[in-house]
Amino acid sequence: MSLLRRSVVALAVAALAIMPASPALATGTATSAATSTNTGDGSPTDRNISFVGRWDTTDPTAYVPGWAGAYLRTSFTGTTVKLQQRGTISLYYSIDGGAYTYLSNVSGTVDLTPTPLESGRHTLTVSYRIVAGSYHGDAVFQGLVLDEGARTLPTRTPRQVVEFLGDSITVGQTSSQVALTSYPWLVGEQLGVRHTQIAQGGACLRELTAQESIRGIGCVGLEQRFTASSAVDGAPTWDFRRYQADVVVINLGTNDTSHGVVGADFQAGYENLLTNVREKYPHATILALRTFIGRWETETQAAVAARRTAGDRRVVYVDTTGWLTAEGLNDLVHPNDAGHAGIATELTPIVARYLRH
Repeated sequence: MSLLRRSVVALAVAALAIMPASPALATGTATSAATSTNTGDGSPTDRNISFVGRWDTTDPTAYVPGWAGAYLRTSFTGTTVKLQQRGTISLYYSIDGGAYTYLSNVSGTVDLTPTPLESGRHTLTVSYRIVAGSYHGDAVFQGLVLDEGARTLPTRTPRQVVEFLGDSITVGQTSSQVALTSYPWLVGEQLGVRHTQIAQGGACLRELTAQESIRGIGCVGLEQRFTASSAVDGAPTWDFRRYQADVVVINLGTNDTSHGVVGADFQAGYENLLTNVREKYPHATILALRTFIGRWETETQAAVAARRTAGDRRVVYVDTTGWLTAEGLNDLVHPNDAGHAGIATELTPIVARYLRH
């Protein structure tokens, strides 16, 4: 890694403690069809609260995030703010752009301001721990509790959306704050866009049953589940009218090898995923990343070439060779904070280039 890149990565890692949302970057999407009759009251249907990612808003009293990296943002007045949580969950929150605070296994009325704030306007970002694998928390938002006479305020919503599809690397697993220290979050925050992580630990490109996998265990496949509201079996289909991505970044294939997927099937599955993404996001640029450890490089390039030959010129292969070095890894596969920051340094200007088109 060059001295310049080491300097950039060091600065990015140092900035992680102060990187949460500022008022200028407050974002939002995915609002309920129902509208609150008391806008500003902190209820789930409050139009001043922005819900970014794939949120199930079927129940107007309880909103549930799907996939990794979903978050909510709002502004509020007064000196205190509390969350109403249905059941036990762990979460991260930031007030006024400060460092994220982690709360473990909290429920009911959760006080986010044990030390009251100065009276005035404040900002809030909340990101729940990802409910997946062995963790079964209840990530259900039931509203905010504010001071008497206080209210939420309109939150600026950036127009552009960047969506990231992937596995545990895209989730941010093994980094210090998971989604918040992952490269998708860092890229999105640096660009000031709405950002979503349609990702699951252990995910493959191709959906495999236990019988199909040489490991004897199934694998969640993004080729099939990209259109779902969450990774949970039987999850309803997502309504893509709720937001449209401007750029989609795909990083898939790291896990397929260990399940016995062969090259021809992987390439066919990748072409199918690219076709599905294009169908749902007609105007997006789709960036297909070489997996950081180089698996399926040839097949990924071939899938992109096939789609471009078929006429889709807004599908682009991104060579990530050299982006992730040994010092950026926690193990043989998963980046640490420095690794995610280094990936973000490389990827941010590429995404920005296509956002301007």
